Amino acid sequence: MSDSALTTNVTSALRRLRAGIVVATILVASDARAQAARLHLADLIAEARQHNAEMAAAQARAHAAASVPGRVGALDDPVLSYEAWNAPESLRLDRADNNIFRLSQKIPFPGKRALAEEVATRDAAMAATEVRGTELDVVAGITKAYYDLWQVHRLIAVYTREKDLVQRVAGIAEQKYATSEVSQSDVVRAHVELTHLINRVHTETLAIGSAEAELREMLSRPGSDAFDIPDDPPRPRLPVTLENATTVALGERPELAARRAAVSREEASVRLSERARLPDFEVAVARFENAQGRDGFGAMASVTLPIAQRRKYDLGVSEANARLAAEQAELRRAEDRIRREVAQAFVRAETALAQYELFTTTHIPQAEQALSVTEGAYQAGTVDLLSLLDSLRQIEGVHTEHIMAQADFEKAYADLERAVGRELPRAGEARAVRAERHE
Repeated sequence: MSDSALTTNVTSALRRLRAGIVVATILVASDARAQAARLHLADLIAEARQHNAEMAAAQARAHAAASVPGRVGALDDPVLSYEAWNAPESLRLDRADNNIFRLSQKIPFPGKRALAEEVATRDAAMAATEVRGTELDVVAGITKAYYDLWQVHRLIAVYTREKDLVQRVAGIAEQKYATSEVSQSDVVRAHVELTHLINRVHTETLAIGSAEAELREMLSRPGSDAFDIPDDPPRPRLPVTLENATTVALGERPELAARRAAVSREEASVRLSERARLPDFEVAVARFENAQGRDGFGAMASVTLPIAQRRKYDLGVSEANARLAAEQAELRRAEDRIRREVAQAFVRAETALAQYELFTTTHIPQAEQALSVTEGAYQAGTVDLLSLLDSLRQIEGVHTEHIMAQADFEKAYADLERAVGRELPRAGEARAVRAERHE
């Protein structure tokens, strides 16, 4: 083969390499539209609301707690009793001097049952907020697992593209080595890089199973059927400020609603402990069947004397006040924790957004330009293969970090929505609903 023919072949191969980079980049960006079957985040969230075991358990606990107020507000069961007095040794009850049939009922002091019912109602409200909190946890978990799976698929696409490009470069190096234009070390380097990328594709393919297993757990979905490739996320944007997000969180978070219900419960408990100092009553009516005397009816009323154990009830009031103070402190602690969670999630989202924009506007164009320059220099013989491989590694690095930044943003945004306690829609974008606002 003549030198001119070899040069023509190498030049043609380099042109195909450059065109492959452009085409592969376009394919990576448009892969979501090219796939027939896609995995939608909204569908997974809807499935989790129907089948997630943790949510089902929280809903069952809330249902159980909602049944308690009506039970604790009811009177104690009435008592029906029978007594026989001075019966003969033959145990002929019809010859006993007195046969007494009694019906009695204990009656707490007015207001005690209503307060006990209020305490139980606040407990039920806390259980109801647990349902909402569990739902938010599940939605955030599914969202992050979804974008973990999306990231793995995107990385596989990048590594597969890079593998094909390096394979072409290896072919060019072999052609140059055949004409003694380069040393054998260039061929070895190219094949080492190719092996590295083949391994990366393999390991990322294995990572799909881990991400899918996490999704199956939260969906309570048995089996091992593969998921479709997730949809690409919308362009990252942060439509809220930290101050607005914090304000919304302090009004929406179910954990705060639970702590406020706990404070109300302890306030009712204080009133109940104070009312415990008041007496309770018991009334009874009886029917007397007498063997010797005349029959008749009787009635009885009794009252407890709490004053005899005054210290016990004073200690009960002191305990209730201490519990109230503890819950008020827990409420302030929850508010402080929520402010921290919102701030940290916001910073993570802001950081990931800045990285995404930096890669989009600066790093990727610069890396593509560097590859183009290196390609021309390699064609002219002014740089070696190692420089071209370095440029390819830079392209791989910026694309993978770009993908990771976008996935990190989506996961940080899911954490921000969890910290806020509701969905934060991105204006002007069609985005899957990831949490229903608690009415």
